[in-house]
Formats: sequence, C-alpha cells, structure tokens
Amino acid sequence: MKKLLLSAAVAVLGFSGMNAQEAKTYGFSEGDLFLEGNVGFSSTNDKNTDEKTNGFNISPSVGYFITEDIAIGGRISLESYKEEIAGVDTEDNFGFGVGAFGRYYFLDLGERFKTNAEFGLGYASMDNKIADVKANTFGAGLGLGINYFVTEKIALSFGLKNVLSFSTSKLDADGAEAVSGFNLGFGDVANPFGGNASFGLLFVL
Repeated sequence: MKKLLLSAAVAVLGFSGMNAQEAKTYGFSEGDLFLEGNVGFSSTNDKNTDEKTNGFNISPSVGYFITEDIAIGGRISLESYKEEIAGVDTEDNFGFGVGAFGRYYFLDLGERFKTNAEFGLGYASMDNKIADVKANTFGAGLGLGINYFVTEKIALSFGLKNVLSFSTSKLDADGAEAVSGFNLGFGDVANPFGGNASFGLLFVL
C-alpha cells in the first residue's frame, strides 16, 4: 500500500510539473529581439469640392530588450501623400525617414495586453514633386502603445505616436528658413515618424 501511495504521489507531482512547463507565458524577457511593422492609410473623396486624397505610411522596426521592461531599437519609414482637385494634382509628396527609439513597458492589462511608453528621435526627407522642393526634418516624440499577444511570439500593435513632440524642418531651397513646431495632443504635426495612430504586428524572435 505504501508503494502504491508513493507511486501515486510521484505521478501527481510529475503531472503538475508538466502542466507548469506547458503553461503559456505572454510578454518579453531580457535578451529578446523583436521585429515590428506598422502601417497607416488614409483616403478621402469630397464630391462637393471634387477633391481626392490618398496617403499611406509604413514603418518597420527592430528592437532589443536590455531588461524585461526596457527595449531599444531603430526603424525606417516610408510615407506618401497625394491630393488632386478636379482631376489636377495639387500635392504629390514622398518621404523617407530613419530613427531610433527607447520603449518602456510599464503596465500589464491582464495576461496578454502589454502597454508601453516610447521616446523616439528621427530624421526624415520629404520630396514635394509638384513644387520640386525637398524638406528635411529632425524631430523627437513621446508616444503610447499597446501590444496584444495572439500567441507567445506574435502580437498585434497599436500606437499613438507623438502625443508630445518637437520638430524642426527646412526646405532645400535658397533663402529658406527653418520652421519649428511643438505638439501636445493628437493633432497632426510635421515629424519624421508618420501619422499619429498606427497599427501593426510584432514578432518576438
């Protein structure tokens, strides 16, 4: 009987250990590397003024967790915006940017939701094909984000970028002066990071 009870106890402990090993964990660890891609798109068609606009931005990034809560990384961004009125092109802009960021995960909302604050620095060049001029922009921004883990390695991303931001931009033309801007809130602001709201996917490697 003692041997039977001992065997049963060992079996229960072994089963409990297997369940503990199989328990899924969602989040990040020190040393994790991740890839993230954010995409934004906008389109309008005002039949009252016969005005149409189309814009998109894509921003892939890579990051590394120096602790389980803090990550550093870099990103590039591509952005396009076109506008036409009564069939005539009035704006045709294309931009390219590079930047670096630091991200701090400060709150877990349940098991799968991870919220963060991010500070970024960047440079962008915007080419206005209609006016045939270029604008060079330097900026810094503070934003908020959230990840929802679909699996242990894949998460959906949503971010509000440049909740607080500063930028300075200058046209590549003789006599042009720099234009600086400060933003607090969710309004549009010229910056190297694209629009304010972004959606994407994050992959933990």
